[in-house]
Amino acid sequence: MKFTVSRDSFLEAVLKLLRVVGAKSTMPVLEGILLSANEDCVTLTAYNLEMGMKKEIFCNCEVKGEIVIKARLLSDILRRLAGSQVEIKTDEKLMCHIKSDGTEFDIMGMDASDFPEMPTVSEGSNISLESKTLCDMVKGTIFAVSQIEGSRPIYTGLNIATENGIIRFVAIDGYRLAIKKEKTNIEKNVNFVVSGKAIAEVVKLAEEESENIDIIIGNRLISFLIGGYMFIARLFEGDYVDYKKVLPEEFKQSIVIDKNELISSAERVSLLINDAFSTPLRFLFDEDEATLSCATSIGRAKETFKIDLEGSPFEIGLNSRYLLEALRACDEEKIKIKFNGPNSAVTIMPEDENNDEFLYLIMPLRLK
Repeated sequence: MKFTVSRDSFLEAVLKLLRVVGAKSTMPVLEGILLSANEDCVTLTAYNLEMGMKKEIFCNCEVKGEIVIKARLLSDILRRLAGSQVEIKTDEKLMCHIKSDGTEFDIMGMDASDFPEMPTVSEGSNISLESKTLCDMVKGTIFAVSQIEGSRPIYTGLNIATENGIIRFVAIDGYRLAIKKEKTNIEKNVNFVVSGKAIAEVVKLAEEESENIDIIIGNRLISFLIGGYMFIARLFEGDYVDYKKVLPEEFKQSIVIDKNELISSAERVSLLINDAFSTPLRFLFDEDEATLSCATSIGRAKETFKIDLEGSPFEIGLNSRYLLEALRACDEEKIKIKFNGPNSAVTIMPEDENNDEFLYLIMPLRLK
Protein backbone atom coordinates (compact mmCIF):
# COMPACT_ATOMS: atom_id res chain seq x y z
CA MET A 1 0.00 0.00 0.00
CA LYS A 2 1.18 3.50 -0.82
CA PHE A 3 -0.71 6.79 -0.77
CA THR A 4 -0.20 10.50 -0.15
CA VAL A 5 -2.76 12.56 1.72
CA SER A 6 -3.24 16.04 3.20
CA ARG A 7 -1.84 16.04 6.75
CA ASP A 8 -4.55 18.36 8.08
CA SER A 9 -7.45 16.34 6.63
CA PHE A 10 -5.89 13.07 7.75
CA LEU A 11 -5.17 14.32 11.28
CA GLU A 12 -8.69 15.72 11.68
CA ALA A 13 -10.23 12.37 10.75
CA VAL A 14 -7.85 10.38 12.96
CA LEU A 15 -8.61 12.57 15.99
CA LYS A 16 -12.36 12.14 15.54
CA LEU A 17 -12.13 8.39 15.03
CA LEU A 18 -9.87 8.14 18.06
CA ARG A 19 -12.95 8.74 20.27
CA VAL A 20 -14.40 5.33 19.48
CA VAL A 21 -11.16 3.37 19.38
CA GLY A 22 -11.10 0.61 22.00
CA ALA A 23 -8.92 1.49 24.99
CA LYS A 24 -6.75 -1.31 26.42
CA SER A 25 -8.80 -3.89 24.56
CA THR A 26 -8.22 -7.64 24.87
CA MET A 27 -8.05 -7.45 21.06
CA PRO A 28 -5.04 -5.20 20.28
CA VAL A 29 -6.30 -4.63 16.75
CA LEU A 30 -9.27 -2.69 18.17
CA GLU A 31 -6.81 -0.11 19.52
CA GLY A 32 -6.00 0.78 15.94
CA ILE A 33 -7.54 2.49 12.93
CA LEU A 34 -8.01 0.51 9.75
CA LEU A 35 -6.63 2.34 6.70
CA SER A 36 -7.95 1.14 3.35
CA ALA A 37 -6.41 2.86 0.30
CA ASN A 38 -8.29 2.42 -2.95
CA GLU A 39 -8.07 4.48 -6.15
CA ASP A 40 -8.45 8.15 -5.13
CA CYS A 41 -9.42 7.85 -1.47
CA VAL A 42 -8.36 6.31 1.81
CA THR A 43 -11.06 5.03 4.16
CA LEU A 44 -10.45 5.24 7.90
CA THR A 45 -12.40 2.89 10.17
CA ALA A 46 -12.52 2.67 13.98
CA TYR A 47 -14.70 0.08 15.72
CA ASN A 48 -14.85 -1.12 19.34
CA LEU A 49 -17.62 -3.73 18.84
CA GLU A 50 -20.19 -1.38 20.41
CA MET A 51 -19.87 1.65 18.16
CA GLY A 52 -17.80 2.61 15.16
CA MET A 53 -16.93 5.45 12.82
CA LYS A 54 -15.86 5.63 9.20
CA LYS A 55 -14.55 8.46 7.02
CA GLU A 56 -13.29 8.69 3.44
CA ILE A 57 -10.57 11.19 2.54
CA PHE A 58 -9.23 12.12 -0.89
CA CYS A 59 -5.71 10.86 -1.51
CA ASN A 60 -3.25 10.10 -4.26
CA CYS A 61 -3.13 6.30 -4.17
CA GLU A 62 -0.26 4.59 -5.99
CA VAL A 63 -0.69 1.10 -4.51
CA LYS A 64 -3.95 -0.21 -3.06
CA GLY A 65 -3.94 -1.97 0.27
CA GLU A 66 -5.00 -2.12 3.90
CA ILE A 67 -3.33 -1.94 7.29
CA VAL A 68 -4.23 -1.25 10.92
CA ILE A 69 -2.13 1.32 12.81
CA LYS A 70 -2.23 2.08 16.55
CA ALA A 71 -4.59 5.05 16.71
CA ARG A 72 -2.92 6.92 19.56
CA LEU A 73 0.55 6.59 18.05
CA LEU A 74 -0.69 7.64 14.61
CA SER A 75 -2.37 10.77 16.00
CA ASP A 76 0.77 11.69 17.99
CA ILE A 77 2.94 11.37 14.89
CA LEU A 78 0.59 13.37 12.67
CA ARG A 79 0.33 16.17 15.25
CA ARG A 80 4.08 16.69 15.18
CA LEU A 81 4.71 16.45 11.46
CA ALA A 82 5.56 19.79 9.86
CA GLY A 83 4.75 19.04 6.23
CA SER A 84 1.43 19.66 4.50
CA GLN A 85 1.43 16.20 2.86
CA VAL A 86 1.95 12.77 4.39
CA GLU A 87 3.08 9.66 2.54
CA ILE A 88 2.21 6.28 4.00
CA LYS A 89 3.74 3.13 2.56
CA THR A 90 3.59 -0.45 3.84
CA ASP A 91 5.43 -3.64 2.99
CA GLU A 92 4.57 -7.33 3.16
CA LYS A 93 5.93 -7.55 6.74
CA LEU A 94 3.36 -4.94 7.94
CA MET A 95 6.05 -2.29 8.40
CA CYS A 96 4.45 1.12 7.96
CA HIS A 97 6.65 3.92 6.59
CA ILE A 98 5.33 7.45 7.35
CA LYS A 99 7.06 10.36 5.64
CA SER A 100 6.48 14.13 5.63
CA ASP A 101 9.07 16.65 4.43
CA GLY A 102 12.31 15.59 6.12
CA THR A 103 10.66 13.51 8.86
CA GLU A 104 10.32 9.73 8.61
CA PHE A 105 8.84 7.07 10.91
CA ASP A 106 8.90 3.30 10.58
CA ILE A 107 6.33 1.61 12.83
CA MET A 108 4.80 -1.84 12.93
CA GLY A 109 1.24 -2.15 11.72
CA MET A 110 -1.30 -4.92 12.25
CA ASP A 111 -2.92 -7.27 9.77
CA ALA A 112 -6.14 -5.77 8.37
CA SER A 113 -7.69 -9.24 8.18
CA ASP A 114 -7.75 -9.34 11.99
CA PHE A 115 -9.84 -6.16 12.17
CA PRO A 116 -13.53 -7.06 12.71
CA GLU A 117 -15.88 -5.97 9.97
CA MET A 118 -17.89 -2.93 11.01
CA PRO A 119 -21.59 -3.66 10.42
CA THR A 120 -23.78 -1.42 8.31
CA VAL A 121 -27.46 -0.51 8.53
CA SER A 122 -28.75 -1.50 5.12
CA GLU A 123 -32.48 -1.35 5.85
CA GLY A 124 -34.53 0.65 8.33
CA SER A 125 -36.39 3.89 8.93
CA ASN A 126 -34.69 6.97 7.52
CA ILE A 127 -35.12 10.32 9.25
CA SER A 128 -33.29 13.65 9.06
CA LEU A 129 -32.73 15.94 12.03
CA GLU A 130 -31.09 19.34 12.43
CA SER A 131 -27.82 19.01 14.30
CA LYS A 132 -28.79 21.80 16.72
CA THR A 133 -32.04 20.02 17.57
CA LEU A 134 -30.22 16.76 18.28
CA CYS A 135 -27.56 18.48 20.40
CA ASP A 136 -30.11 20.46 22.44
CA MET A 137 -32.32 17.43 23.03
CA VAL A 138 -29.43 15.22 24.11
CA LYS A 139 -27.91 17.84 26.42
CA GLY A 140 -31.32 18.34 27.99
CA THR A 141 -31.68 14.67 28.95
CA ILE A 142 -28.41 12.72 28.89
CA PHE A 143 -27.43 13.71 32.43
CA ALA A 144 -30.26 11.44 33.68
CA VAL A 145 -28.92 8.37 31.84
CA SER A 146 -27.69 5.73 34.28
CA GLN A 147 -23.90 5.34 34.48
CA ILE A 148 -24.18 1.83 35.96
CA GLU A 149 -25.67 -1.09 34.03
CA GLY A 150 -26.93 -2.96 37.10
CA SER A 151 -29.97 -5.14 36.57
CA ARG A 152 -31.41 -2.81 33.91
CA PRO A 153 -28.76 -2.09 31.26
CA ILE A 154 -31.38 -0.29 29.17
CA TYR A 155 -31.25 2.55 31.73
CA THR A 156 -27.81 3.41 30.31
CA GLY A 157 -29.54 4.30 27.07
CA LEU A 158 -31.53 7.27 25.80
CA ASN A 159 -35.06 6.60 24.53
CA ILE A 160 -35.79 8.54 21.32
CA ALA A 161 -39.21 8.51 19.69
CA THR A 162 -41.09 10.46 17.04
CA GLU A 163 -44.86 10.62 16.76
CA ASN A 164 -47.19 13.06 14.99
CA GLY A 165 -44.39 15.48 14.18
CA ILE A 166 -43.02 15.52 17.75
CA ILE A 167 -39.63 14.12 18.74
CA ARG A 168 -39.18 13.04 22.35
CA PHE A 169 -36.04 12.17 24.31
CA VAL A 170 -36.34 10.34 27.65
CA ALA A 171 -33.67 9.33 30.18
CA ILE A 172 -34.18 7.64 33.54
CA ASP A 173 -31.78 6.15 36.09
CA GLY A 174 -34.11 5.12 38.91
CA TYR A 175 -33.58 8.31 40.89
CA ARG A 176 -34.57 10.91 38.31
CA LEU A 177 -36.31 11.31 34.98
CA ALA A 178 -35.67 13.75 32.12
CA ILE A 179 -38.05 14.38 29.21
CA LYS A 180 -37.65 16.83 26.33
CA LYS A 181 -39.96 17.33 23.37
CA GLU A 182 -39.76 19.42 20.22
CA LYS A 183 -41.74 19.85 17.02
CA THR A 184 -40.11 18.53 13.86
CA ASN A 185 -41.02 17.88 10.24
CA ILE A 186 -40.39 14.13 10.69
CA GLU A 187 -43.45 12.23 9.46
CA LYS A 188 -42.32 8.71 10.37
CA ASN A 189 -42.99 7.22 13.80
CA VAL A 190 -39.92 5.57 15.34
CA ASN A 191 -39.04 4.43 18.84
CA PHE A 192 -35.63 3.14 19.92
CA VAL A 193 -33.06 3.19 22.73
CA VAL A 194 -29.43 4.06 21.96
CA SER A 195 -26.45 3.99 24.32
CA GLY A 196 -25.84 7.21 26.21
CA LYS A 197 -22.10 6.90 25.48
CA ALA A 198 -22.75 6.54 21.77
CA ILE A 199 -25.17 9.48 21.48
CA ALA A 200 -22.70 11.65 23.42
CA GLU A 201 -20.11 10.98 20.71
CA VAL A 202 -22.67 11.79 18.03
CA VAL A 203 -23.27 15.17 19.70
CA LYS A 204 -19.54 15.98 19.67
CA LEU A 205 -19.42 15.19 15.98
CA ALA A 206 -22.63 17.14 15.23
CA GLU A 207 -21.37 20.24 17.04
CA GLU A 208 -18.19 20.24 14.97
CA GLU A 209 -19.84 19.58 11.60
CA SER A 210 -23.06 21.62 12.14
CA GLU A 211 -25.06 20.01 9.34
CA ASN A 212 -28.32 18.12 9.13
CA ILE A 213 -27.94 14.57 10.35
CA ASP A 214 -29.24 11.66 8.30
CA ILE A 215 -30.22 8.78 10.57
CA ILE A 216 -31.08 5.18 9.68
CA ILE A 217 -32.73 3.12 12.43
CA GLY A 218 -32.44 -0.62 11.86
CA ASN A 219 -33.53 -3.55 14.02
CA ARG A 220 -30.34 -3.76 16.04
CA LEU A 221 -28.20 -0.91 14.75
CA ILE A 222 -28.45 2.81 14.14
CA SER A 223 -26.29 4.92 11.84
CA PHE A 224 -25.71 8.67 11.76
CA LEU A 225 -24.26 10.44 8.69
CA ILE A 226 -22.67 13.71 9.80
CA GLY A 227 -20.39 15.76 7.55
CA GLY A 228 -19.10 12.75 5.67
CA TYR A 229 -18.57 10.70 8.85
CA MET A 230 -20.57 7.49 9.24
CA PHE A 231 -21.19 6.66 12.89
CA ILE A 232 -22.85 3.38 13.89
CA ALA A 233 -23.99 2.08 17.27
CA ARG A 234 -25.94 -0.84 18.64
CA LEU A 235 -29.51 -0.38 19.81
CA PHE A 236 -30.83 -1.82 23.06
CA GLU A 237 -33.26 -4.68 22.67
CA GLY A 238 -36.46 -4.88 24.68
CA ASP A 239 -38.96 -2.30 25.85
CA TYR A 240 -38.00 0.90 27.61
CA VAL A 241 -39.43 1.52 31.06
CA ASP A 242 -43.01 2.85 31.05
CA TYR A 243 -42.04 6.19 32.56
CA LYS A 244 -45.59 7.59 32.27
CA LYS A 245 -46.59 5.47 35.25
CA VAL A 246 -44.32 7.49 37.55
CA LEU A 247 -45.57 10.91 36.43
CA PRO A 248 -47.69 12.43 39.23
CA GLU A 249 -51.19 13.53 38.25
CA GLU A 250 -51.92 15.65 41.33
CA PHE A 251 -49.76 17.89 43.51
CA LYS A 252 -49.99 19.28 47.04
CA GLN A 253 -47.56 22.19 46.73
CA SER A 254 -46.00 24.30 43.98
CA ILE A 255 -43.83 27.37 43.46
CA VAL A 256 -42.86 29.52 40.47
CA ILE A 257 -39.25 30.66 40.64
CA ASP A 258 -36.46 32.19 38.57
CA LYS A 259 -34.26 29.32 37.42
CA ASN A 260 -30.98 31.25 37.54
CA GLU A 261 -31.60 32.59 41.03
CA LEU A 262 -32.29 29.10 42.33
CA ILE A 263 -29.17 27.77 40.60
CA SER A 264 -27.04 30.48 42.21
CA SER A 265 -28.46 29.76 45.67
CA ALA A 266 -28.06 26.00 45.32
CA GLU A 267 -24.48 26.37 44.05
CA ARG A 268 -23.51 28.56 47.00
CA VAL A 269 -24.97 26.30 49.67
CA SER A 270 -23.60 23.19 47.92
CA LEU A 271 -20.02 24.41 48.34
CA LEU A 272 -19.85 22.51 51.63
CA ILE A 273 -21.19 19.23 50.22
CA ASN A 274 -18.60 16.51 49.53
CA ASP A 275 -20.99 13.66 48.83
CA ALA A 276 -24.32 14.68 47.30
CA PHE A 277 -25.70 11.17 47.87
CA SER A 278 -25.32 11.25 51.64
CA THR A 279 -25.71 14.98 52.30
CA PRO A 280 -28.95 16.50 51.04
CA LEU A 281 -29.76 20.08 50.27
CA ARG A 282 -32.54 20.88 52.75
CA PHE A 283 -35.41 23.02 51.51
CA LEU A 284 -37.78 24.42 54.11
CA PHE A 285 -40.76 25.96 52.31
CA ASP A 286 -43.00 28.42 54.12
CA GLU A 287 -45.83 30.50 52.68
CA ASP A 288 -43.66 33.39 51.51
CA GLU A 289 -40.11 32.26 52.22
CA ALA A 290 -37.82 29.32 51.51
CA THR A 291 -34.69 28.39 53.44
CA LEU A 292 -32.02 26.38 51.69
CA SER A 293 -29.39 24.78 53.93
CA CYS A 294 -26.88 21.97 54.44
CA ALA A 295 -24.71 20.69 57.27
CA THR A 296 -21.55 18.65 56.72
CA SER A 297 -18.30 17.85 58.53
CA ILE A 298 -16.88 21.01 56.94
CA GLY A 299 -19.53 23.31 58.36
CA ARG A 300 -22.99 24.72 57.76
CA ALA A 301 -24.55 26.96 55.13
CA LYS A 302 -27.95 28.60 54.89
CA GLU A 303 -29.69 30.94 52.47
CA THR A 304 -33.18 32.43 52.51
CA PHE A 305 -35.18 33.79 49.57
CA LYS A 306 -38.73 34.94 48.89
CA ILE A 307 -41.31 32.64 47.32
CA ASP A 308 -45.05 32.36 46.91
CA LEU A 309 -45.94 28.82 48.00
CA GLU A 310 -49.19 27.26 46.93
CA GLY A 311 -50.09 24.62 49.50
CA SER A 312 -49.03 23.84 53.05
CA PRO A 313 -45.45 24.41 54.37
CA PHE A 314 -43.05 21.42 54.35
CA GLU A 315 -39.39 20.43 54.31
CA ILE A 316 -37.66 18.23 51.71
CA GLY A 317 -34.14 16.99 50.99
CA LEU A 318 -32.69 16.81 47.46
CA ASN A 319 -29.48 15.61 45.85
CA SER A 320 -27.67 18.85 44.95
CA ARG A 321 -26.12 17.50 41.74
CA TYR A 322 -29.39 16.08 40.48
CA LEU A 323 -31.17 19.36 41.19
CA LEU A 324 -28.55 21.54 39.53
CA GLU A 325 -28.30 19.36 36.42
CA ALA A 326 -32.06 19.50 35.94
CA LEU A 327 -32.21 23.27 36.52
CA ARG A 328 -29.39 23.97 34.07
CA ALA A 329 -31.19 21.92 31.42
CA CYS A 330 -34.39 24.01 31.67
CA ASP A 331 -34.98 26.21 28.62
CA GLU A 332 -37.21 28.72 30.43
CA GLU A 333 -36.11 31.46 32.80
CA LYS A 334 -39.22 31.06 34.95
CA ILE A 335 -40.02 27.51 35.99
CA LYS A 336 -42.66 25.78 38.08
CA ILE A 337 -41.66 23.23 40.70
CA LYS A 338 -44.35 20.91 42.04
CA PHE A 339 -44.29 18.75 45.17
CA ASN A 340 -46.28 16.08 46.96
CA GLY A 341 -44.80 16.58 50.39
CA PRO A 342 -41.35 15.53 51.63
CA ASN A 343 -41.30 11.89 50.46
CA SER A 344 -42.45 12.08 46.83
CA ALA A 345 -40.74 13.04 43.59
CA VAL A 346 -40.19 16.71 42.73
CA THR A 347 -41.43 17.80 39.31
CA ILE A 348 -39.72 20.65 37.41
CA MET A 349 -41.51 22.04 34.35
CA PRO A 350 -42.18 25.30 32.44
CA GLU A 351 -44.19 28.00 34.22
CA ASP A 352 -46.87 27.63 31.53
CA GLU A 353 -48.34 24.18 32.17
CA ASN A 354 -49.55 24.01 28.56
CA ASN A 355 -45.90 23.95 27.54
CA ASP A 356 -44.64 20.35 27.75
CA GLU A 357 -41.25 20.87 26.08
CA PHE A 358 -39.41 19.64 29.16
CA LEU A 359 -40.12 17.86 32.42
CA TYR A 360 -37.73 16.66 35.11
CA LEU A 361 -38.44 14.41 38.11
CA ILE A 362 -36.10 14.03 41.08
CA MET A 363 -36.58 11.61 43.95
CA PRO A 364 -36.02 13.14 47.40
CA LEU A 365 -33.45 12.13 50.01
CA ARG A 366 -34.59 11.24 53.49
CA LEU A 367 -33.88 13.88 56.12
CA LYS A 368 -32.49 12.89 59.50
